[in-house]
Amino acid sequence: MASVNDQKAAEKTYAQFIAALKWAAVGIAVIVLFVILLIA
Repeated sequence: MASVNDQKAAEKTYAQFIAALKWAAVGIAVIVLFVILLIA
């Protein structure tokens, strides 16, 4: 069974991952928009 400290560390890591994923999605959307505007 995971200890309480392991659970807290896992939750922190997960929160950081989700935050990074949100920023990556925004960044990719901006790049895609830029490429579409270049092509059009």
